[in-house]
Amino acid sequence: MKKFFSIGEAAKAVHTTSETLRHYDRIGLVKPSKKDIMTNYRYYTEQDLVRLNTVQALQLMDLSLQEIKKVLEYDDLEKIVDFLSQAEKKADKKIEMLKYSKSKIQLAKADYESKLKRLQKNNNNNMFIKNYPERVILLSKVLEVPTLDNLWNYLSHFYDQVTPSLKDKFSFEDLAGIYSENNYSKLFAVCVRHVNIDGLKVLPKGAYLCAVCNEENRDQVLSEIIHVARTKYGVEPTFTVQLIVVSGILHWNYEVQVYIDK
Repeated sequence: MKKFFSIGEAAKAVHTTSETLRHYDRIGLVKPSKKDIMTNYRYYTEQDLVRLNTVQALQLMDLSLQEIKKVLEYDDLEKIVDFLSQAEKKADKKIEMLKYSKSKIQLAKADYESKLKRLQKNNNNNMFIKNYPERVILLSKVLEVPTLDNLWNYLSHFYDQVTPSLKDKFSFEDLAGIYSENNYSKLFAVCVRHVNIDGLKVLPKGAYLCAVCNEENRDQVLSEIIHVARTKYGVEPTFTVQLIVVSGILHWNYEVQVYIDK
């Protein structure tokens, strides 16, 4: 004896709604095996549930309901099996693409979490001291302030600035910053590998007084940190570094750095 499911039970079994099943019935996509003449109640069999699950799976393959209906109406079982085999291969490919996308999302999430922790730590400490090794930076010839346009694919600007014959001799860290000296400022990239060309600057190793700020209070924080360097550490800063700290997909803050080693 066949087991019948009410429309509510069938909808729950295939993780959809009763209204969706009524729509499938109206367009002839999946009709219930039994319908009460008096009450018009719909009842579904286990075979109907298989058909419903097949419809939903094919929808995930970006097929329209009309295309799915056409496939399920094939009177050649071999054609149906062949079609579903091809759909299965497409599903496997889609799963692999989603896994790859997920891995990229996880890497981005970990990176943003790391930046968030650093930002929270630095915000809690106000001004703090960091020791940096010697850093070689390449100043941009034209870029002076960060924007959404120039931060997107940022390092390509610096590779393009290098003479083509020397490009393979350069590589850069994945960060951006502003270097300021004698009332001029330029964006820069930190060199991992380089040869001597115009535009290089050497940031000395040692202690840097640092503070985190945003675009709105950057000038104020920069003024305060220079004042502290002068009054507390007896140093007259000749340059400042402002590392760009990404705080969101379309937002960034700054880590202002002033060299205080004598």
